[in-house]
Amino acid sequence: MGVPAFFRWLSRKYPSIIVNCIEEKAKECNGVKVPIDTSKPNPNEVEFDNLYLDMNGIIHPCTHPEDKPAPKNEDEMMVAIFEYIDRIFNIVRPRRLLYMAIDGVVTPRAKMNQQRSRRFRASKEGMEAAEEKQKIRQEILAKGGFLPPEEVKERFDSNCITPGTEFMDNLAKCLRYYIADRLNSDPGWKNLTVILSDASAPGEGEHKIMDYIRRQRAQPNHDPNTHHCLCGADADLIMLGLATHEPNFTIIREEFKPNKPKPCALCNQMGHEVKDCQGLPREKQGKHDQFADTVPVSEQEFIFIRLCVLREYLERELTMASLPFTFDFERSVDDWVFMCFFVGNDFLPHLPSLEIREGAIDRLVNIYKNVVHKTGGYLTESGFVNLQRVQMIMLAVGEVEDSIFKKRKDDDDNFKRRQKEKRKRLKRDQPSFIPGGQFSPQALGNRSSPQAISNPRQAAFEMRMHQNSTTSASPNTSLTPDGSPSLGGGIKRKCEDSDSEPEPEDNIRLWETGWKQRYYKNKFDVDASDDKFRRKVVQSYVEGLCWVLRYYYQGCASWNWYYPFHYAPFASDFEGIADMPSDFEKGSKPFKPLEQLMGVFPAASGNFLPPTWRKLMTDPESSIIDFYPEDFAIDLNGKKYAWQGVALLPFVDERRLRAALEEVYPDLTPEESRRNSLGGDVLFVGKHHPLCDFIVEQYKSKSAEAVDIPPELCHGIQGKLTLNDNAGLSCPNPQILSFSISFKDPQFAEDFVFKATVLPGAKKPAPVLKPGDWEKTNNDGRPWRPQLGFNRDRKPVHLDQSAFRTLGHSMPRERGMPGMYPNAVPLGAYGSPYARPLMGSQQQIPKLLPTRRCLPRRTAGAAPLLAWNRVVPSPNQFQPAQYQGLGPMAYPQRPEERMDRGRQVGDAGPTPPLISLSWKKYLMQMLGFSARVGNSSVWLKGNKQT
Repeated sequence: MGVPAFFRWLSRKYPSIIVNCIEEKAKECNGVKVPIDTSKPNPNEVEFDNLYLDMNGIIHPCTHPEDKPAPKNEDEMMVAIFEYIDRIFNIVRPRRLLYMAIDGVVTPRAKMNQQRSRRFRASKEGMEAAEEKQKIRQEILAKGGFLPPEEVKERFDSNCITPGTEFMDNLAKCLRYYIADRLNSDPGWKNLTVILSDASAPGEGEHKIMDYIRRQRAQPNHDPNTHHCLCGADADLIMLGLATHEPNFTIIREEFKPNKPKPCALCNQMGHEVKDCQGLPREKQGKHDQFADTVPVSEQEFIFIRLCVLREYLERELTMASLPFTFDFERSVDDWVFMCFFVGNDFLPHLPSLEIREGAIDRLVNIYKNVVHKTGGYLTESGFVNLQRVQMIMLAVGEVEDSIFKKRKDDDDNFKRRQKEKRKRLKRDQPSFIPGGQFSPQALGNRSSPQAISNPRQAAFEMRMHQNSTTSASPNTSLTPDGSPSLGGGIKRKCEDSDSEPEPEDNIRLWETGWKQRYYKNKFDVDASDDKFRRKVVQSYVEGLCWVLRYYYQGCASWNWYYPFHYAPFASDFEGIADMPSDFEKGSKPFKPLEQLMGVFPAASGNFLPPTWRKLMTDPESSIIDFYPEDFAIDLNGKKYAWQGVALLPFVDERRLRAALEEVYPDLTPEESRRNSLGGDVLFVGKHHPLCDFIVEQYKSKSAEAVDIPPELCHGIQGKLTLNDNAGLSCPNPQILSFSISFKDPQFAEDFVFKATVLPGAKKPAPVLKPGDWEKTNNDGRPWRPQLGFNRDRKPVHLDQSAFRTLGHSMPRERGMPGMYPNAVPLGAYGSPYARPLMGSQQQIPKLLPTRRCLPRRTAGAAPLLAWNRVVPSPNQFQPAQYQGLGPMAYPQRPEERMDRGRQVGDAGPTPPLISLSWKKYLMQMLGFSARVGNSSVWLKGNKQT
């Protein structure tokens, strides 16, 4: 889905939908890796029935990862994909079905336009990055910098991950081998049904999965309480999961961790990017440089998104009282999904006034709840839109568009002002000179041995001379290339040295009067007074809304439809849309695989096409040469980065493309013709599966007719099975262990409507949310904690009573008593036996006594030994012997302390020592738990932890 910030917004607004995955790790015994038994119960305390893999979300990170070295060849890529699938299977452990779907050919024309934009961008950005890298490399070498020798490595073109390429054909073959192997060797796959829908099967991967679920739900033998789990990182999977109205639907995806460290592409060192590389020699990593060739890689963690919990949130948010019609939660969920389309998706640009980061969905929901009383009903029904009611919602948004644009400008100006003040503050607080080398400052707590001092006089002299030359040059004095002050006086500061960053030119100025006229003139090159053109834009957008909703709930309504503009209209333009038609062409012809490649590939990726087809992309005399510009403009459209902008590419004319390809079709080889044909799904079972004998009988009969699957033999799955030469027995020898056969989903009439409702007999999951999850705060102002995991009855691990007493005695901030000495140097760590003296307004921390020893007795009437009436010790009273006898909780003692081990603690007097923040962390670890105590101090009294 084209909303990059949607999941971040959703997880922050509804935090309880996220559950961290529990993953069982493989163990080693005598150097042999013991495989994980996936037939055992799921460690997440939930049993999933079906697992669906959106394979494109697995293929891309495995072939060109961003946080680790890329695979060297295609074989390593395939192994990485297999390992990724194994890991997901180990976490989920499905018991009935594994459905693997790869984006196939003849995706809708609207999707092809988005793929075209992505692939042209990837090609352009890759070429620009290579040129910039080579330029910086030459500059560094010219200055005498050090860089490792450049590797002669062919750049992996991620555009090959497109239906119709040889890479995708090889991937399908490897996946067939992988499935057959796992069915034979893994006990968790023993009774599993596996369906592979490779790139030859038409449709997007996630929509092939949704089409399968819709068609199985319409069967009488379908289990309404099936627990589905879908693997994928796209935001539209959340919408698709809600659109199924299945009560048990979970999504598993990688946990997003921003700002991951990446090595520099020039010097392979961490801590800087290519543009900041200076060609410095590589620092030694480890005492013996044993970590020289390793890149710090943290294993990616996975999370579950529980849509049943999201449905609880939505039920509380969308429930409305005093409606003139009966409230139906399922219909309101469909309306919520429909309203999310206005902030962006893969097929339509978002409206200019609606940005997900500005709370556009919340604004739409509030308007929806205010207007729905006047509409007389819901906006959608089973994928079909009521345009008259949508018009009321859009016009209500249009009334506040002007205020939205002005607030956006104010927020942007305030953000820039704060950033400018922050840069000035950092520049002002930055020291003018920092010594380096052996006199460079070291961080507190660094236990590594400092650099040995050699020739201190010479080093001190160089530091003094460098500092004098730095301070003598005034801020307005220009410097020569060798660093000495120039005699020519001050020069004007360059643009790149200023605090303000260059901003993209904004000719629209939506916050000023006349923004609609400027928008249409600049983006569409027409006057805003041209009502006929504006109505054409609005009609195309309305058709897109109807097409997208139909695509999500019923399947593809037309293969040929697409939005013919790069920009969206305004919400205030949605006037008179109730009479606009929303019917689509039936019987449209889809593209073939190689035709699709010609429609989405730039000329730089033409090596994946036959030679004569490739020539149409580069030959100046080609009739379609205008489809493949070498360079194209990117309109930032108010954004800051190029990847957020709009690629102004020409749209492909289908008739011209087909006419040009008719002349080169005879040049295809038999292998290319095979890859240019359409395929279907393949069903796999192992020898222990109940359906195995049925498939064997079908092969023995050699019948070419399709037969129905007996649902009682396949967990209620229904469909048609057909013998196929390419999908026959996966093993030719007599000891056949696994079988494969062509599979086709149940078919329905063209005008059949899949009902968007909960099936009869479906059991609603146990509620997870408490009242406080919605009111934010409850229980005397303390926030409720979300349920962790799937089991609501599991007892969470908690601190014992001693740990709570320890935390309870930390110094409270609200009583005007700040934490004592958070920066005090721990004894034994840095070699200082003294602590910083107390200020007048600070209190002393009670004494830390050894275990198995009592406090000195107090006489009658004596003041209690509390923190606020202690005697402030002098540095002479603070003795290292006070830390003796700590037993297992003592820090390693200094040599001068070891000779006093026989001394009694009581000899040091009643004055207690100080405990720093580092000691608190150590004590927390020894108590067996970790906690964030802030800057308060923690103390122990006698043998009792408090």
